[in-house]
Amino acid sequence: MRTHRVGRSALLFEVADDGEVASLIGELTERQSSGALGRVAEVVPAARTVLLDGVADPELIVRQFADWRPIPVPVDAGPLVLVPTVYDGEDLTGVAAHWGVSPTEAARIHRGCEYRVAFCGFAPGFAYLTGLPERFAVPRRDTPRTRVPAGSVALAGPYTGVYPAASPGGWQLLGRTALPLWDPRRDPAALLAPGTRARFTEAAA
Repeated sequence: MRTHRVGRSALLFEVADDGEVASLIGELTERQSSGALGRVAEVVPAARTVLLDGVADPELIVRQFADWRPIPVPVDAGPLVLVPTVYDGEDLTGVAAHWGVSPTEAARIHRGCEYRVAFCGFAPGFAYLTGLPERFAVPRRDTPRTRVPAGSVALAGPYTGVYPAASPGGWQLLGRTALPLWDPRRDPAALLAPGTRARFTEAAA
C-alpha cells in the first residue's frame, strides 16, 4: 500500500484492487470507532484508493498504517439488500450475445451473483457493485444515452450499477427496479453504501 499526503489535512491510500479497498475500509472503520485515528471528517473509497479528508493528525495515521497488510473481507460481511429487478433492459439481448447465452440465461447469471458495494460516485446514491465474474465484464456503449431512466440496472466493465435518478449514461441496461436507492430525507440517504451486499431478485413486469 502507498500513502500520499494531500494538502495539510488529507491522506490518500493507494492499494491494489477493490478487495483491498474493502479490507482497508473495514480497518479504518474499526479504528475510527475506537478513536484511534483522531478526528477524520470523511472517508471516501474509490476503485483502488481511499481518501481520508479532514484529518486532525495525518502523521498519526501514517505511522499506524506503515506496516498494515490487507486481510480478505468475509463474503457474508455487511448488511444485505435485495433488489427486485425486471430484466427487460434495452441492452439485455446485446449483453446476452456478448456472453454467448440467451437473454433469459443472462438474467439468471446476473441474479446468481452476490454483489458488494465497492464505492459510490457519478451521482448521489450511485453504487459501483463488484461480484460479477471477470469473464462477464462488458464494455460501455459506444454512444452514451442522453437519458437513462431512474432505477435502471446496468453493467459497465466488471461493475453493476443502479441509476438512482434519471441521468445521461453509457452503461448497458439489463433491467429496472422500483427500489428507491437515494432519498435525502432518509438516514442514510444512500441505500447502497460501501460495504453493503446486494442480491438481485426477479420481479414481475
